[in-house]
Amino acid sequence: MTLQQRVALVTGASAGIGLAIAEHLVKAGARVVVNARRAERLDALAARLGPDRAAAAAGDAADPAALTAALDLARSRFGADADLVVINAGRGLAGSAITSDPAQWGEMVRTNLLGVAHLIRQSAQRMLAMAQAPAGPEGPWRSRPRDIVVIGSVVGRHVSPFSSMYGSTKFAVHGLVEGARRELAPSGVRVTLIEPGFVASEFQGVAGYKEEWFRSILERIGPVLEPADVARAVVFAASQPAHVHVGDVLLRPVRQDYP
Repeated sequence: MTLQQRVALVTGASAGIGLAIAEHLVKAGARVVVNARRAERLDALAARLGPDRAAAAAGDAADPAALTAALDLARSRFGADADLVVINAGRGLAGSAITSDPAQWGEMVRTNLLGVAHLIRQSAQRMLAMAQAPAGPEGPWRSRPRDIVVIGSVVGRHVSPFSSMYGSTKFAVHGLVEGARRELAPSGVRVTLIEPGFVASEFQGVAGYKEEWFRSILERIGPVLEPADVARAVVFAASQPAHVHVGDVLLRPVRQDYP
């Protein structure tokens, strides 16, 4: 699988799944702009990946201006607009509408839903401009794949009472992705949804899940997914020939029975 000549943007790339995606994209040949709020981590990642392969664009992935700056950096640093945008930034929240902290709902919706919508919009507008000619069966889209890959969640498909407020944002994101897929497909732009199950990362601690609860999950269904498992799925989808679309990938640990 090769991504030579591709220019990518990955949000939420300072740790976990986003960091692994950036690493795997570069390994597959892509040049990558990495985005997250933690500038020091981003700078260290970009330096490790190499200045000719990676550039850091620190900023809030829910802020349209920060997204514009990241997309502009791809063009200025690598000489072309990003044709592979991975929308990974997001945050979790333990609990349901009954048990979760309502003070955190607004920020979660802003990050998980509105930020995704803004980046789908901005990246789609640029990708559509890459091929001005009509997208017929032999149109210019065949020579340059264009991908928007969104990291959803298994709980955006199967309701979990342990995280239903978080899951509701992923249900909404899944709807956005399918709507964008139907809208952009005739122009040759591929919109892909990746739905991971349990992934071991810093996500659980930030979301407020109790350590003993997650430890019990690991004991019951482990080993769970690692960030690299999700990253390989992203590379696989983006590496397909331009006329082939891997539209939806649901990843679970083998022993995860629910959700």
